[in-house]
Amino acid sequence: MLELYCKVVAYLKAEDGVTAIEYGLIATLVAVALIAGAYALGGSLNNTFQTLSTKIHG
Repeated sequence: MLELYCKVVAYLKAEDGVTAIEYGLIATLVAVALIAGAYALGGSLNNTFQTLSTKIHG
């Protein structure tokens, strides 16, 4: 009976699920940062490529 109790207590103290959730949150934060950066630089990069295209073709 004591062995079963110890296994249950060990199972309840396991932090594997918490670690997975933390990694998921970090991955989500990184993805949001990348999307925000791409959105912020998107217009600037588009203008630069349009200027280069005009100079090359024109």
